[in-house]
Amino acid sequence: MQGHGYAQPVQQPPHPATLVFLRVLFVAIGFTCIGFVSWAMLLRLAIVTRKSLDWGLFVALLAADVLSIVLLGSEPGDEIHTTGGYVGLTLLLGSLVAATAYYLAADIRHFQKQRDAYRAQHPMAPAYGYPGPASPYTATTVPTMPQSPHTPPPMPHTPHTPHMPHTPPPGPPMATPPPQRPAPARIDQVRAELDELSDYLRKHDGHHEGNHEGGR
Repeated sequence: MQGHGYAQPVQQPPHPATLVFLRVLFVAIGFTCIGFVSWAMLLRLAIVTRKSLDWGLFVALLAADVLSIVLLGSEPGDEIHTTGGYVGLTLLLGSLVAATAYYLAADIRHFQKQRDAYRAQHPMAPAYGYPGPASPYTATTVPTMPQSPHTPPPMPHTPHTPHMPHTPPPGPPMATPPPQRPAPARIDQVRAELDELSDYLRKHDGHHEGNHEGGR
């Protein structure tokens, strides 16, 4: 019994700007040529999708364009006067509108599915500035030992430093007051008192001598 094997890798779709440019280019070609080359849109779509439906629509549109060219070419003059000419013009313009609508819808749907399938096979990298998903092979875990409910949690170890006595910083030296000198006023006062005392003694001695001589 055999397995299903590996899934075929999905090709990365073109850039959205490239797809928009191609869609605008092919649609512009179809409308510029008034529908005569509208089959080019379905040809590109059939080559891209590789679906039998798209190839069948391409063949049908090509036949409708050829038929419309034949009907318009059968007109005798430059203007349309016959029923065949009107039928050819209607077929040409109708096929152009239908081909444009189908081409845009099918092309957008095809590349949207291809983009989704590519993202499923290749997860996109995380955007700049956002953390990506954690990988079980790169994440590092630190094993922790089971603790008993009665065991206190370990305290963080801090280095023990011996206790040093606190000595206050030496203050500035005390300024010694300068020796106080006696005020000059005090000296003068003492000197005046001594003079008065000496005058008093002198007067007293003189008075005493006068009384003594008068007694004789």
